[in-house]
Parts: sequence; structure tokens; C-alpha cells
Amino acid sequence: MDSQVSSGFVQRFQAPRPVKVIAVCSGKGGVGKTNIAANVAIALSAEGHRVALLDADLSLANIDVLLGLQPRFNLSHVLSGEVDVADTLLEGPRGVRIIPASSGNFDMSKLDSRGQATLINAFSQMTDQPDVLVVDTAAGIAPSVARFVKAAQYPVVVLRDEPASLTDAYALIKVFSRNYGMHRFHIVTNQSQGRQAGRRLFAKLDRVADSYLDVVLRHTGDIPQDDTVVKAVQQQRAVTDAYPNSPAGRAFRQLARSLSDLPSATRAHGGLQFFMESLVMADATYKGKVA
Repeated sequence: MDSQVSSGFVQRFQAPRPVKVIAVCSGKGGVGKTNIAANVAIALSAEGHRVALLDADLSLANIDVLLGLQPRFNLSHVLSGEVDVADTLLEGPRGVRIIPASSGNFDMSKLDSRGQATLINAFSQMTDQPDVLVVDTAAGIAPSVARFVKAAQYPVVVLRDEPASLTDAYALIKVFSRNYGMHRFHIVTNQSQGRQAGRRLFAKLDRVADSYLDVVLRHTGDIPQDDTVVKAVQQQRAVTDAYPNSPAGRAFRQLARSLSDLPSATRAHGGLQFFMESLVMADATYKGKVA
């Protein structure tokens, strides 16, 4: 394994086990999706879970930038056969493992079946699997995003109190439910001006979805507007690590606990290999619908 990961860190991830997969997505960019994915992963790791954070924005990755990390390898090197997945791993705050993607690589946004098979094989050879995999998807409703979300157990949609965010979140839920058969979504309201504001925003989305879609939405978390989040970003740190007792830091811990309480995968339907195989199944489902 690459020297980026210490031996003590590796020992936490020895035994293969079922993995809970949480996909964080959003209808539009700029709503704080990556920040939420990173902070949830770090908060879960701080609580003692074995956590991996996958940057699934395969061509415009930025988790490493957000956390001030400098990857030597990423998933594009795995696809080229240069390294194994284990060689890409970065150790992030509180022991979270980060699987970085590439930035500015257009080919990574259009993986064919051979590329997907290569990733499946690479992930299947990992023996040190986590309890929880947090997936930071790209923004929007592209098929590449939908595949990751459908393959996960728990889709988490990030929403801000602005008209475009609300409209695009509804569009994402509509497309994913009607085209991909996803009917349960966890909603996180972000940068809320007070808890009641977050509840009101969720209620707006829930009313419209309940009227027109066959879905169940759950308001799983609310992250308040907090200047320490901006400070942490400027420092290239996660607020849960830099300012754990800030309002946002406490809210992220509560969100992590709520997600932690969700059931894990069964041993027959767990593991990173199962997640990667589910990506291919989602791809086949999409192609079948548009054929």
C-alpha cells in the first residue's frame, strides 16, 4: 500500500464486511454538497466507524482540494492499470480514508463497460473494507450521477433555501424516481437561517413531491448558516475537524448519528464489490429504458 496510509490506519480496515453506502447528491452545484459529504464522513469516522469517502465527481474532483490533500494517484491511474485502489488512498481527518478521482479528465466522465469492469475488479480485490462508504457525486441528473445514486443504499439530497436549488432538487428526485425506480430520499437542508427555516424549506419540497411523485422524503438533517464553515474552507479543513463545537460542527455530528442509525447492508448485499457491480446494473437499467 502507498506510504500515504500509515500501518496503524490500515489495521483499522482489515476484515471484509458489509458496507453502508450513502450517496450525497444535489440538483445544482454550489449548495454545499461536497462539504456535507466530507463533514459527514469525518464525523462518522470520529464516532468510531470505519469510513471511506469516494470522490465520484470523476472528471472534476475536488474533495482533496477541500481538505488540503495532495494525492499522488487517483481512479484514473487505477483504470490505466498503473496502481491498485489501495494505492490511491489518502488518510483524511479523524482517520477517514479518501479515494480521490481526477480533475480535468473528460474521459473519466464517460466510462464504458470495460472501464466499469476494471473498477469492479480493482474494488473486489480490496480486503480492508469500511463500515460506511460516503459517495460525493457530481451535481445534476446526468446518467453517470444517477448510476452512483441508484447503486447506493441511501440517497442524500442537499437543498438550500433558494428557488433554483428547490426547483433542481425536485427535478432530480423526479428523474431518479421515474427513470431509475428510486422512491426514498433523505433530504439535508443546508445553510439554514434557523431550524424552523430548514423545516419550512423541506416542507415546500415535500408538499410538491407528495402531490406529483411516488416518493417518500425524510428530513434527515439541517446545517445552519455558520461563518466557521467559511473559515474552515479557507483553511482547507472540514468544520467538524477545525471547529467541532461550532453550530455547524454540532449539526454535522447530529446528521452523522442519524445516518449511522440507518440499517447497514446485509452480508450478501454488502461490500465495495457489490456497490461497484450495482453501478453496472444501474447502467444497464438506464440503457434499457432509453433503447
